[in-house]
Amino acid sequence: MTNDDKDGSAAKMNSGPMLNAYPDSIGGTLADIVALLQSPEFSDVFQAFYVLPSIFNTDLDRGFSVIDYDLNEVYASTGDLKNLSRLGIALKLDFVLNHSSVLSRPFQDILKNGDASEYKDFFINWNRFWKGCGPMTDEGYILPNRDYIQDMFFRKPGLPILMVRMPDGKEEPYWNTFYQEVRYEKVDAQDLMRVSGIQYVSAQQLADIVNRSISEGKKPSEIDFGRFARFRASVVDMLESRRKYLGQMDLNIKSPLVWEYYDDTLKKLAGYGAEIIRLDAFAYAPKEPGARNFLNDPGTWDLLNGVKTLADKYGLTLLPEIHARYEEKIHEVLAQKGYMTYDFFLPGLIIDAFERQTNEFLIKWIGDMRAKGIRVVNMLGCHDGIPLLDLKGLLSDEQIQKLINTVVERGGYVKDLHGAKNMYYQVNATYYSALGEDDAKLLLARAIQIFMPGKPQVWYLDLFAGKNDHAAVKNAGPGGHKEINRTNIALADARKRLQQGVVAKQLSLLRFRNQCPAFGFDSKLEVLASAREELKLRWSNAGCTATLEANLKNCGFTIAASDEAGNEVYNFRQDGRSS
Repeated sequence: MTNDDKDGSAAKMNSGPMLNAYPDSIGGTLADIVALLQSPEFSDVFQAFYVLPSIFNTDLDRGFSVIDYDLNEVYASTGDLKNLSRLGIALKLDFVLNHSSVLSRPFQDILKNGDASEYKDFFINWNRFWKGCGPMTDEGYILPNRDYIQDMFFRKPGLPILMVRMPDGKEEPYWNTFYQEVRYEKVDAQDLMRVSGIQYVSAQQLADIVNRSISEGKKPSEIDFGRFARFRASVVDMLESRRKYLGQMDLNIKSPLVWEYYDDTLKKLAGYGAEIIRLDAFAYAPKEPGARNFLNDPGTWDLLNGVKTLADKYGLTLLPEIHARYEEKIHEVLAQKGYMTYDFFLPGLIIDAFERQTNEFLIKWIGDMRAKGIRVVNMLGCHDGIPLLDLKGLLSDEQIQKLINTVVERGGYVKDLHGAKNMYYQVNATYYSALGEDDAKLLLARAIQIFMPGKPQVWYLDLFAGKNDHAAVKNAGPGGHKEINRTNIALADARKRLQQGVVAKQLSLLRFRNQCPAFGFDSKLEVLASAREELKLRWSNAGCTATLEANLKNCGFTIAASDEAGNEVYNFRQDGRSS
């Protein structure tokens, strides 16, 4: 293990490698992944395991729409978590601060009881939030005056509203930053007879019209009732009363009940054995009329401080997750406030370094982290894709565009915000495919990652040199671009892949990184003199050293490590390609 202490604080987090996967990514259950981690090939490789939130009771977005934080019985059990702990592997879990599923108990209580619900202020009623800030529309929601919303940051086109039907039939708008879907149930003749008094044969014909319209995606108010128009009001009311929702509803962080929920959730996650808590979508949670409603200042920091106070009770380390442009320096602010953050710059910087054969920006980023005390979790690939928005201000727009073109030419997909030009968000591809499915580049990328400052996080599909899964994207339909990098692997197939050179060598590098005492957040890192196309880094601590000498042009590299007595304890070599 590395020299880092483990006491639940960011300043003392262990820097050993961390696996990252969904609970069903390998074999189909968390038990299967734990069984794989128990095999000799994984001995002493990983210090931690970040299990994505489909481990909980969730409905959408592969886990990020949480109904509650009970374990998903299809994928995981408390026994699986205990077996993981017995391996000495720390657990990292998600906590979604901004929103909860419409299927959560609080929102379902609102649907049932309306204003009589004890949870009526748990979520954000749009009209109450914006009262006095604009006119009421015919659709029943307030349209905030332009001065209030001109600078607001939205994740999707239009206002972030879901219209919700209350028990009395009134429509109320609720704040909905992310996904939403409204579904209408199909009907039969008896349904229509009960609400309208229509005759049976006519009811059969009308049911056909209604069901066909619903299948076409029409709302009840958009259905052409034809000769059955006299039944329109009663049938539309019935359809709307049976409306069902999917989506992620924004929480009202000004409600004491929400803070009780935060406390209860962190206590539950600690009870599962979690040590690290990734805070998902935290920057969207603080909201004020006229503010940007993304990274509001001071609201964002007040929220984080409040959650940290709760987390400290349970010995949990918080890892705020945020995508922001390098030029905004949000990563620096988080560091100044004592938080670790994600290194969303490294994945693109490594590809850029390979393509332009230069160490320039890798060394610049190392300098930033060292000078400003920035502690990070770094990565190559992840469940979301390769970040691009984050690079603005570090790389030029022209360099970013070349990076995009390269990855797209290798089969990746570009995701923009709102489809806006130059509003880069991410490119979706496996990291292996983004590197041209080149074993030598993947191994060098992994070597660079483990020598960069931070705690290396390893996406399971990168470990197994996974390729772009275009069939999965096609099967997922619209919005399924992320499935290109989320292919589940059968347990037998995973065991077979362990024999592949590119997999076995990555495991060797990660085991070395986990065990070598030279590494750690408080160890010394030297950037050694080198030519532009080379990268030479040396870590040292208590007399132990680890040195990487890499050639970004031909992908050759060596790693050598010695103990406090000067004895060589590790040596790895990859020969470079001939010109």
